[in-house]
Amino acid sequence: MIFVSNKYVWIPFYLGLIIYIIYRYRRQSLAMLLLAVAAVGAADYIASGIFKPYFARLRPCHNPDLAQVVNIVEGCGGKFGFLSSHASTGFALAVFFSLILSGKYKYFKAVLILWAFVVSYSRIYLGVHYPGDLLGGALVGALCAYLCSLLYFYVVRKYKLSRSGL
Repeated sequence: MIFVSNKYVWIPFYLGLIIYIIYRYRRQSLAMLLLAVAAVGAADYIASGIFKPYFARLRPCHNPDLAQVVNIVEGCGGKFGFLSSHASTGFALAVFFSLILSGKYKYFKAVLILWAFVVSYSRIYLGVHYPGDLLGGALVGALCAYLCSLLYFYVVRKYKLSRSGL
């Protein structure tokens, strides 16, 4: 779970996704990638920049009442945990591409959603988040993805970037 939770482990996955999107969608790829980054960035900012400092809820591993019973595998992270940035950013990416890609990518969409779930679950397993942190993060990520997907479809229509098979 340490491996799954490490953001740097996923760099080859992200690079592969970027290369495929550029190769397959040429004209739409810039809009796709910029709005995917916008969804992920907004989800991360909302989770870490707004929710965590506002709610100031201690992570399980920082909670004095739970610190003795939580099995901390590797480090604890920042002091506050509500919302999970891993969940918000993972679900922002997965939901964004699930919304904008056609039905012929159903297996890829399933893999993206499964990936977001596994990364999110790893945060509970490592003792750094409560389940509610992940649920809230997933909802924020999905909302950011939805809004960015609306903007993506608007841009594609407005600038006639559409290509059959999207």
